[in-house]
Amino acid sequence: MSGTSAALKPPVGAVKPVRHPEAPAPGELLGAHYEHCFGCGEGQRHGLHLQARAGEGVGVTAEFTVQAAHQGAPGLAHGGILATALDETLGSLNWLLRVIAVTGRLETDFVLPVPVDTVLHLDAEVTAVHGRKIYSRATGRIGGPDGPVAVRAEALFIEVKVDHFIENGRPAEIRAAMADPDQVKRARAFEVNP
Repeated sequence: MSGTSAALKPPVGAVKPVRHPEAPAPGELLGAHYEHCFGCGEGQRHGLHLQARAGEGVGVTAEFTVQAAHQGAPGLAHGGILATALDETLGSLNWLLRVIAVTGRLETDFVLPVPVDTVLHLDAEVTAVHGRKIYSRATGRIGGPDGPVAVRAEALFIEVKVDHFIENGRPAEIRAAMADPDQVKRARAFEVNP
């Protein structure tokens, strides 16, 4: 990305990311972390329903099909929806580090228009870690995984504890997620950038 802000440049002392030994295997579908997540959840009628897969190293790939409900200009994806797809893909990287983290900063470049019914092929990777800060980047391509870049982003995620969500989320949703009898679903609701 050209013109990246200083906030997204890893500082001196940042380290190369290391894939957690218990991270999902390359090629494994990561699945939704929370049914009502606009980015990955199936419980959102007009959500992105983005599906991410673990990649090699500390990277993921994902796909999202632009629907009519996602348009801004007639027949074209809304820029905010494209930024959301990039953010969701970048947030999925935290599965590979096995940390809970939230978006601190996201800078997006819109390179090409993305028509409705287009499949956006996304890939993302963590580039550096410094304390609680996780630096990453992503691209979205049209016409296939090797097609032209339509959007790209760089991001800074901040590692947090589960208390971040419990203290700040709307109480009804927090109680419902914590009361889910399915222990896996209950844990996943808070594992990755909700």
